[in-house]
Amino acid sequence: MDTGRTMVTDSACGFYIEALERLEQAGIRFLVGGAYAFSRYAKIERETKDLDVFVRRADATRALALFERLGYQTELTFPHWLGKVCSGPHFIDVIFSSGNGVARVDDLWFEHAVAADVLGRPMWLSPPEEMIWSKAFVQERERYDGADVIHLLRELGPTLDWPRLLMRFGDHWRVLLSHIILFGFVYPKHSLFKGGMGAFEATIHATYTNANSGTIQGGRFWRVSPMVAWYPSYEFRFTLGYGYGVLDRFGTSGATHFLQARMQLML
Repeated sequence: MDTGRTMVTDSACGFYIEALERLEQAGIRFLVGGAYAFSRYAKIERETKDLDVFVRRADATRALALFERLGYQTELTFPHWLGKVCSGPHFIDVIFSSGNGVARVDDLWFEHAVAADVLGRPMWLSPPEEMIWSKAFVQERERYDGADVIHLLRELGPTLDWPRLLMRFGDHWRVLLSHIILFGFVYPKHSLFKGGMGAFEATIHATYTNANSGTIQGGRFWRVSPMVAWYPSYEFRFTLGYGYGVLDRFGTSGATHFLQARMQLML
């Protein structure tokens, strides 16, 4: 699959092809990312103003030096993650990490790269898991890549290497979770009204309260409440919950059971 020859002008296309050929001839390993990889994975083509190539940190220095010798304007825009190669109005981003320094390019990027045609040439794309990892942190005032993450989850969710994706996020797993939660609001793809089963959610709450303090004996209470929610579509939510609680107060202990149901409609 060609990832998008038509998304760039002829002059830009010529610059990009020559640059990719030069990198190959110099033996510098790289992966193509950005709009080219995104169009392959998400099946959404878009115009692009540049070409993103991903390299290891040591190879970024080699790549910039190579293009400087070839007469192109180069700069190490951000020493911790990004360099640029310019040819008139066109440029290439040489990326070796992320803006926050978390998503560093390492050997795993290359081990899991995906083969594809880029601008009519066989190339390797940055893996979708690493693309999600790096894009998930781009949440700035002037740029937010959350929409890209959600599109990638929609197209590739069942085939993603989730253990590796979780490993990538590590202590930042909440960032990934936030995108997964947003996914449920953006893509009610499996709505009951469109032939699907909707979405299901199971939760359990456990609470404990100790109101005893010195001469004040308010008692102790604990409760466990499992709950199941069904979302037949984005607008509707049905919840069924059961609760079991025990109150110990004034030397008397008693248990209670309760069942609750709830229907919610969003207008």
